[in-house]
Amino acid sequence: MSRKKDLTKKPRFWESKTEKEKAFDVKAKHWAREWLDALIWAAIAAIILRTFFFGAYRIPTPSMEKTLLTGDFLIVTKLAYGPRTPMTLSVPFTDIYMPGVNLPWFRIPGYSEIQRDDIVVFNYPIDIAPISVKTNYIKRAVGMPGDELNIDNKLLFVNGEPSEEFETLMYNYRVKSLDRIRLSPAKVREAGGNTLSSGNGEYIINMTPELASDMETWPEIDSIQHYVLPEDFDSFGRRGFNFSRGFQNHDHMGPFTVPYSGQQVELTSENWHIYQDILERYERNSVQRNGDQFTINGEETNQYTIQKDYYFMMGDNRDDSEDSRYWGFVPDDHVIGKAGMIYFSWDGEKWMPRVGRMFNLIH
Repeated sequence: MSRKKDLTKKPRFWESKTEKEKAFDVKAKHWAREWLDALIWAAIAAIILRTFFFGAYRIPTPSMEKTLLTGDFLIVTKLAYGPRTPMTLSVPFTDIYMPGVNLPWFRIPGYSEIQRDDIVVFNYPIDIAPISVKTNYIKRAVGMPGDELNIDNKLLFVNGEPSEEFETLMYNYRVKSLDRIRLSPAKVREAGGNTLSSGNGEYIINMTPELASDMETWPEIDSIQHYVLPEDFDSFGRRGFNFSRGFQNHDHMGPFTVPYSGQQVELTSENWHIYQDILERYERNSVQRNGDQFTINGEETNQYTIQKDYYFMMGDNRDDSEDSRYWGFVPDDHVIGKAGMIYFSWDGEKWMPRVGRMFNLIH
């Protein structure tokens, strides 16, 4: 005898949901799907903006003072010089990338070319990672492709003329006080300088030319002059950079020409330090050298044609910046964008925001 299902029996509470509960579930799933879609599209938009339009960067060191301060947060426009298409496979917003994968890339035309004295963000050339994931650096482009540069007694000359002096540049000065009167580091710091060393009434102070001029009127000051390294003082020897090993120190360099695409150079043992990274690192040639004899990609020759444009970058804090004077030129494919605006600034010593610097344009 078969049993008939009792259709009048009410379902148990865990076996069925009311229409209201079902509607709530549908609404919850719809809400979750909407949020997921929104997050996905927001992530895609952020990746596109970061890749092709703008980047956000923080200043970690004093190498650009007083133009940019440690703790400044910047908006960098990639549209200025043209954004690069992706160069490697990497996880967005991280330094994680897939080794050995180099994508074909090109630079989308920008609305301007790099101009002399632009403040430029670029990838640190001598990093060993793929170009686009190298460390970000920011410096001032003081040398353009084809420029002849010379640094004489600390001062930069471009094509035989003194380079433009900005009021925010900083140098080291030798300061002597009267009758060995103690010069207060707190007073110097409050005025905007930084006392690096002191002894016997002499001080080495890092400051702007304007502050140096003002300080000459202080009653305790005897004299102020640029602190220039002697020509025979070797400050580069232990750095290990190819470019700077041919010079004694960063106060006396040159003259030399900033390489440019199409330039014909004759390689010698004397100028090899200038071109070694260009040939081997940036333009991927195999080079063997025996004195003044060179073999490039299997061919014995001392002649080479430069394939890229290069730039010479310097920090505005001229005596506290490791820049092109140390590691050499920046290839054009390493350029990221132009520094545009300070959107936030944080004073780490005072644990306070620098409200007056926010939304300032950078130049």
